[in-house]
Amino acid sequence: MIETVGVRRQNLSRILRRVHLQGPQSRAALTEATGLNRSTIADLVAELVAQGLVEERAPDPSRRVGRPSPVVSVDPRIAAIAVNPEVDAVELAAVRLDQSIVARARIEVAHLVTPEETARLTAERIAQWRRGTLRGDRLVAVGVAVPGLVRATDGLVRRAPHLEWTDAPLRELVEDATGLPVTVGNDATLGALAEHLYGAARGVDDVIYLNGGASGIGGGLIVQGRAVHGAAGYAGEFGQSRPGIGTDADRRVPGGVLEDEVSRARLLQALGRASADDTTLWELVSTASDPAVDIELGRQRRILATALANAVDVLNPSAIVLGGFLTIVAGDLGELVAEVRAQTMPASAEHLEIRSAELRADRLLIGAAESAFAPLLASPLG
Repeated sequence: MIETVGVRRQNLSRILRRVHLQGPQSRAALTEATGLNRSTIADLVAELVAQGLVEERAPDPSRRVGRPSPVVSVDPRIAAIAVNPEVDAVELAAVRLDQSIVARARIEVAHLVTPEETARLTAERIAQWRRGTLRGDRLVAVGVAVPGLVRATDGLVRRAPHLEWTDAPLRELVEDATGLPVTVGNDATLGALAEHLYGAARGVDDVIYLNGGASGIGGGLIVQGRAVHGAAGYAGEFGQSRPGIGTDADRRVPGGVLEDEVSRARLLQALGRASADDTTLWELVSTASDPAVDIELGRQRRILATALANAVDVLNPSAIVLGGFLTIVAGDLGELVAEVRAQTMPASAEHLEIRSAELRADRLLIGAAESAFAPLLASPLG
């Protein structure tokens, strides 16, 4: 059978995506996974090697049983740049196609960073890394995770309220500054993708992901194994929902939304701190002796449980993954599951699990890089 160009491109994508997601694979394993014959796999792998996308090496002699099969892995010199602008810093990382983070930077800012400044800082850091850590690497794209509404069609940041961005042409700005292709997405949506592929939600097809950061609470959805973006890319804004609050004593903002009530800033205020990263925040909460901290944690946990219960009744997920400061608010996950189940229809939460994000501080950067790699994985020949 003659392989058409379209089918060949699809098969090249299948192989590259598999070794990207699953790690090194023998040719025999690729044959079994794809259903293609050995000669076709050998031909496809040879083309990916010629394109500088994968490498082949001899099999491990200690594991050789029967006919040896070469091992295929992604070329470690292929990398993407991940960027996450926040209210207190711009975080950047160089992420290789094998998912390793080989360089990272956190550029703290004492003001709200602008889209133009984000583009400039990204270009400057890339130039610096190209002279050092990334010398000889092939940079394929930049992925930006933004705490706001991002239009899917063109990467326009419609609104990032905490950054005070409105209709910011971020993709254009970063492309012009770096000379690289750029993808832009909502930070929580990209966090959900990362946790689904590599973290706490790996292998789970129906997931609600909530991320708590300095800019508030965002969310992402995986339904039947696919990310849900909505009509224009704005799905998952759980932080803008209005949960029921059982007592007036728990309410801080009349008519407020979830992120007004479940708030990193309010938790820091109870601790008497102006700022702290998630690791420091966890340590501060763990060692706090002021009863006000426990009172604030309890208040936020009750409101979070109600918000999650509402989401469970609507979406019936298998798992909820919590990232950022929400893992601190959640406390004992078994107790939180019980609080959620007490407020849902019994069948909806019957098999529900609540998990902490496994990728922790890397989740948004890994998700942004995955977005940057997507065009290459979909069409390895360009």
